[in-house]
Amino acid sequence: MIVRRSGKFLLALALLAALGFAGFWLLSMPRPLTAADVPQHTPDLANGERLYHAGGCISCHQPSPDLKDVAANVPAGGAPLVTPVGTLYPKNLTPDPETGIGSWSDLDFLNAVQRGISPEGQHLIPAFPYTSYAHMKPADVLDIRAYLASLPAVKSPQREADVVALPLVRRGIGMWKWVGLDTTPWQPDPTQSDSWNRGSYLVNGPGHCQECHTPRNIFMALDESKAFQGGPHPEGKGRVPSLRGLIERGRYTDAADLASALENGDAMGYDKLSAGGMGQVRRNIAQLPESDIQAIADYIASLK
Repeated sequence: MIVRRSGKFLLALALLAALGFAGFWLLSMPRPLTAADVPQHTPDLANGERLYHAGGCISCHQPSPDLKDVAANVPAGGAPLVTPVGTLYPKNLTPDPETGIGSWSDLDFLNAVQRGISPEGQHLIPAFPYTSYAHMKPADVLDIRAYLASLPAVKSPQREADVVALPLVRRGIGMWKWVGLDTTPWQPDPTQSDSWNRGSYLVNGPGHCQECHTPRNIFMALDESKAFQGGPHPEGKGRVPSLRGLIERGRYTDAADLASALENGDAMGYDKLSAGGMGQVRRNIAQLPESDIQAIADYIASLK
């Protein structure tokens, strides 16, 4: 009798485990965009280049140290990116069909950038900030793709991420996306100026500033109730400062002063803007038109 009950108990546990795994598998499945989500659009390479710099793509997708003949400003990928979960090797963004994105369709690119799903149907680790890019206009994302397609194709050795149990981690990200991926498109605020709205779009979309400057909750999703208040550095070392109250705290005199700092950095006496991660961000922002730099400053200066 005891043996029979034990067998039934084990069978029940096995069934529950099977049901749990099936539920996990279904809930973690990729939820990609479809062909109907790809807009009819004539690419604007100039806009794509601006947004490429606003997104700081080269900061992560810089060429691997092995590619000694490739210029540092070519996003050939492969340079190691150390994160708390392991070392990642960002993708080659040049139009090479074998190791880059030359064989990707527009839909492939939109799914990667705005849904965090690779052409092979795998979840991408959100160190790639698709959680911010998800708010962008699809036409703008396709402009970035068009700009990337205009770059020279580079063959770059591709390495899989050094992450323990990577397939399971990727699948788990599918579950995380239910709480960590907000796909609501950015909307302008009719009560604000055109410049402020442009800055809001650049900061919250391509610029993905919240990814570092907003703390995360227990689910490692952005805590929007503390937007831009700073917090632990996402790479696991140190802290990222708050972007709120920069004018009130006397860091800058006004939005024009902040714009000058973003454009010129230490060269004009603005400290802490030309070194480390923020130094890379500032160098990318400095390549934008002055109107966009001022727009970013107008928006950030308004954060009280």
